[in-house]
Order: sequence, then C-alpha cells, then structure tokens
Amino acid sequence: QVQLVESGGGLVRLGGSLRLSCTVSGNIWSVEQMGWYRQAPGNQREMVALMTHEGAQYPDFANDRFAISRDNAENTVYLQMNYLEPEDTAVYYCNGILLLTERGSARTYWGQGTQVTVSS
Repeated sequence: QVQLVESGGGLVRLGGSLRLSCTVSGNIWSVEQMGWYRQAPGNQREMVALMTHEGAQYPDFANDRFAISRDNAENTVYLQMNYLEPEDTAVYYCNGILLLTERGSARTYWGQGTQVTVSS
C-alpha cells in the first residue's frame, strides 16, 4: 500500500529554520502533485506549498520563506522553512496526488502529520 510519512518537525525559536521530509513508499505509477499543508488549532487546513509538473506554488505567507523540493529518486519531498514565526505553529501534513496504475484514477493521499512549534 501507499504510505506517506513526515519527519523533521520540532520546536524552534522565532527566526529559525526547519526542513521537513516526506518519504513516499509503495508502488506508484506516476506522481501528479505533491504538497505540504498545515493546520493550527481552531483553523482550517491550508496549503503551504505545491509541486506540480509546472513548478512550485506558494501562498502569500510562505512567499520568500518556504521552499518545496524533492530528491533525485523522487521518493522524498522536502519543505525548507526559514525565518519562522510563531504564526507558523501548526501540524504540517504531506499530501500527494498519485496514480497507482497506468489505467487507474489519481487519488489523494495524506501523511499523519508532524508538529512544528515556533516560540517567541
């Protein structure tokens, strides 16, 4: 089965940096989209970064601070976060839109999430 596992979360101070990792396992025919989302208590889940075949996309709050990337084997996706602020505190989730077979349908998969806490 397909599995997405995040790691790299933790406690950092204002202005610090973290790099989150998402390891994807299982048989996958193609990756249509990978992304990072976050959800803070009382808030809706929001997109942090998206990676498609056309490139990367970021919301305004992540512009110039966050960067999404992947390794050469395309089995791990990263989220580099710089100049972190207390408002960045949330559970961060890895997301993938994956096609498991050539004739199948693309489906959305989620990781379990990793906690990021930024102190002031």
